[in-house]
Amino acid sequence: MFAAVDLGSNSFRLHIAQHDGQTMRVVKSAREPIRLGAGLDARGNLTEAAMQTAIESLARFKTVLAGYPLSAVRVVATNTIRIAGNSAAFLPLAEKAIGYPIEIISGEEEGRLIYMGVASTVSTPGERRLVLDIGGGSTELILGVAQEIEQVESFSIGTVRVSQDFFIGGRIDAAAFDAAIVSTRSLFEDAAPLFRPERWSVAYGSSGTLRAIGDAIAKNGIGDGTLTSASLEALRRRLIAFGRVDQIVLAGMKPDRAAVIVGGLSILIGVMQELGVEVLLPIEAGLRMGVLWDLHLRATKRDRREQSVRAFMQRFQADATRAERVAEYAVRLFGMMKPSDEVLTRHLYWSGLLHEVGLAVSHSGYHKHAAYLIENADLPGFTTREQRTMATLILAQKGNLRKIGDALADPEFARAVLALRLAVLFSHARLDPEGAQLRLKMKNRIEMELETDWVARHPTVAFWMKKEQDCWHEAGIEFAVRPV
Repeated sequence: MFAAVDLGSNSFRLHIAQHDGQTMRVVKSAREPIRLGAGLDARGNLTEAAMQTAIESLARFKTVLAGYPLSAVRVVATNTIRIAGNSAAFLPLAEKAIGYPIEIISGEEEGRLIYMGVASTVSTPGERRLVLDIGGGSTELILGVAQEIEQVESFSIGTVRVSQDFFIGGRIDAAAFDAAIVSTRSLFEDAAPLFRPERWSVAYGSSGTLRAIGDAIAKNGIGDGTLTSASLEALRRRLIAFGRVDQIVLAGMKPDRAAVIVGGLSILIGVMQELGVEVLLPIEAGLRMGVLWDLHLRATKRDRREQSVRAFMQRFQADATRAERVAEYAVRLFGMMKPSDEVLTRHLYWSGLLHEVGLAVSHSGYHKHAAYLIENADLPGFTTREQRTMATLILAQKGNLRKIGDALADPEFARAVLALRLAVLFSHARLDPEGAQLRLKMKNRIEMELETDWVARHPTVAFWMKKEQDCWHEAGIEFAVRPV
């Protein structure tokens, strides 16, 4: 049983589901319309009130999650927390409230997970599809064929900001709609050729906002729920007739949806006009369902992060044999120190595979180039935090340890750094630590026992080990090497 928690700009939502062998069956859902995106102040920081509301919501989610035998939980945060200037201060409080790590995902990763959710629900073989998701803080366009994604674009436009900027004070009129639609079109103008109708056969709308618009059309005698230019224009006229957001009364529409529906409708009309979309089908699938399927794939050893790493190695022409050797050595050495963090072991392995991708930039300081690439690249499946962890490991693979700051204060991470540095050292010397009588421990200090004959056969190892000892000594950690 898996749980997916989506910390969106309009609402926080939760799905708990179980894979029944073929499909993902949702057994519990929860939604809290906290409108976090409206809680950003003029400096782009979350206000104290917004953070407190979010923390209280997450505490309630924690209670819900505690009632199920969950094998994996993934909490993802999207645009508002992504752009909030004080998100670093908010996250520890939020994580404590819900009891799980919170992953701030990029707009591109959000798009991939959205498409995964849709693709898992629509089983039409070979279907070429466009997926549109309009959120509170961002809008995603994804183009794909069946399960495969071809193009992902995330745009920093969402229902919260459009509602605030164009429907000031909640006032609704034709001029405000026209201005919002033109503004939307201008943002999608450059990307439009990538998503023209000739590249897909069916267009789907996956967000709660789009489903709410479809429901409003279907339940108020405007149309059958399909989103077309005619039905959207009819809904637009109906909203203008209300005059104000707080006067909107539509069958099937929750009161909290009214606050953002005008912004969502403006974006939808603008996108459909700019891309030439004639018909959009709302679908009950998206980010949370994609997260659930991603957790299922990880549990069945089909982790897309592995695919991302392999593709990145190929793109930067990394020596696969050498990369694999370093990765395996690093995990083996890490294992000698009896790690308790299986997740870090996986990140260490991937760091080993990627440790030399910086050679594509320059042989001088390649570890620095590699670290920059890994931290800033678009790696499907990885969160910003995971990429930062791997980038720090890769940066620390050689040279002084001052450059990674206080990262060594975490004992488990310090062991991973040691394992990768020694793996690189042994690999370059063409030595397999498994073929030597080697013991490695790291607590308050590093203790290594090395077979005397092994060192004697490879005199450069002693030279490099002495430099390694000096680096750790400079970092305040003693490194004792004893021949046996």
